This record gives sequence, C-alpha cells and structure tokens, in this order.
Amino acid sequence: MSVIVDDDPAARAAREISRHLADALEQRGRATLAVSGGSTGPALLAALAGTRLPWSDVGVWQVDERVAPEGDPSRNANQLDGFPAEVHLMPVTAPHLGRAAAAYAAELPARFDVVHLGMGPDGHTASWPPGDPVIDSTAAVDLCGEYQGRVRMTLTPPVVDAARARVVLITGDDKAAAVAGWIEGPRRRLPIERVPLAGTTVVLDRAAAALLTSTVAGGA
Repeated sequence: MSVIVDDDPAARAAREISRHLADALEQRGRATLAVSGGSTGPALLAALAGTRLPWSDVGVWQVDERVAPEGDPSRNANQLDGFPAEVHLMPVTAPHLGRAAAAYAAELPARFDVVHLGMGPDGHTASWPPGDPVIDSTAAVDLCGEYQGRVRMTLTPPVVDAARARVVLITGDDKAAAVAGWIEGPRRRLPIERVPLAGTTVVLDRAAAALLTSTVAGGA
C-alpha cells in the first residue's frame, strides 16, 4: 500500500489513476476504470478529464449507484455527464434489478485496470454498508439493502480486489478514525478492510490523515 497526504487530494488521485491508465494503454491499447461518486467525485472527475489521455480508448464503469430515477440529484451518474470516455452506467431504473445487475456484470472487463474508491465515516466503501451481506456476495454486481434511504447497485469485493490497481480518495476529519483503523489497526471489521492493501494507493487530505503516525503518512 502507498499512502499519500496531499493538499490537493483530488488532483493527486487523478494523477495516480491517469498513470495506471497510461500504463494499461501502452501495454494493451485499451484501459478500463471503475469510478465511485461521493463528495469528492466532481473534483476528481474534472481533474481526470483534463489529463492528456486518449479517452476514446478508455472504458469507464460505475463502482456503485443509488436506485433512483434518472436525473435524481442523488445519482452518481450525474457526475459522469460529459465525461470524455465511453461510460457504462448502472441500469438502476430497470424493472428487474437482479437481472439488471447480472446484465451489467456481463459487460464488465475481465479485470479492471484501476478502481477508484472513497470511504464514508462508518468505514463503508463502494456500496458495502456495515453488516450488509452484499460484502460476501459471490456475484460480480449485486444489490445492498436500503442504506441512507436508498437501495444501491454495487461492484462486489471480488471485482474490486481483482483490479490491477485501486486508488482510494478520502477527505475530512470525520473519516480519520476509520482511516487509521484500516491502515494501522487494530481492525474494526469495517467494510473498507475488505480492500487489499497490496496494489492500493490511498490519497488523503491532512484532516483524514490526522490520526496516522508520521512514519505511515508521508507528505506529497
């Protein structure tokens, strides 16, 4: 695991993601990325869109999405409007959500080059709420129970863990305890702990890194 503390964490996370995408493009001619939403999503996606990558050769999928009508302000899809890559939105308005999840799973690449994740104060990442059975799902795409007012469709741990790289962007002092528990322990059975440390880069602002030791949280 690489832990980076940066005063402009969204821009730094975008650079890390772009580096992995550029490597994939050089090696395979195509690149695949899964992106989360959340409060840091707009800044990250804006920074990504401004990088000099051949976006026509990049496929973008969603890590998770709320089951809500098109245009609903809670939808992560809103953040992807106008993004310059080929975007695959989760079909959360379909009448049969279980079938829709399976259909989306069939569109996924065999292995993502990069998965972007965030984290909530309760330690959830993707749409893996604490205690929800979705975290043990063997399907590639599944549904969690109602969480913060919405059922959600999400990639599951096997898909996220199989990615060639993961970049986790976390900001805010309300995340500091969960960040420290995940990176330094002791383990607290938080959903974020299902994300493997190997192959993962964590980008933090100083507030989110406040409870880490100086030996782990190196400045950028």
